[in-house]
Amino acid sequence: MSSATVPLLDDDTVPFGEEENLDGVPQKKYTHPYITFFHIFFRGASVVTYMLCGWFSESFITSFVCVVLLLSADFWTVKNLSGRFLVGMRWWNFVDDDGVSHWVFESRKNSQVSRVNAHESRIFWLALILFPVIWGVFFIIALFGLKFKWLLLVLIALALNGANLYGYVKCNFGANKNISSVTTDFVRTQVLKSAFDMMSRPGSQPAANPQPTGIV
Repeated sequence: MSSATVPLLDDDTVPFGEEENLDGVPQKKYTHPYITFFHIFFRGASVVTYMLCGWFSESFITSFVCVVLLLSADFWTVKNLSGRFLVGMRWWNFVDDDGVSHWVFESRKNSQVSRVNAHESRIFWLALILFPVIWGVFFIIALFGLKFKWLLLVLIALALNGANLYGYVKCNFGANKNISSVTTDFVRTQVLKSAFDMMSRPGSQPAANPQPTGIV
């Protein structure tokens, strides 16, 4: 379930899944070349920095911060940009009025899947799956090499890469609703909840059968 999102600028913002209208337009090899580049760049840069940081600096703190910054940039880019524009999916979280956290996994409608660029989609999924495997190999090497300080860094990388991998796999195989249907379900639930609360309040229940008072 999800609440409706309110755009900051109604004239410049379009609903999710309707960003582009490519009907009748020849598809380019790469529709979003810059997003595709940064989808790979931050992931590759974090791996290369992890492998070669000892050559440029003997400070573990410096190496740790550089890799974490690259991992954070990668996480933000994949979650907010490349997933949405390259494969038409996104996942996010919100907290309702009761303080309950809800996770939402969205994908474009079936009629909009054809708008996804096949080359970009292939690159997206390849990078999304390959790099967690690479970090998994680094985890095994650090574990058996007893390099526990590097093990912490690898665990952070696995957590960030794994979160995006899980989110988009969930979008691909577990999201059967688009944002409008999700919003409708949320509103329906809130209306039913309000009605139930109203009926449950003291004084809203019908009074029991009155007892005779003996007064004519």
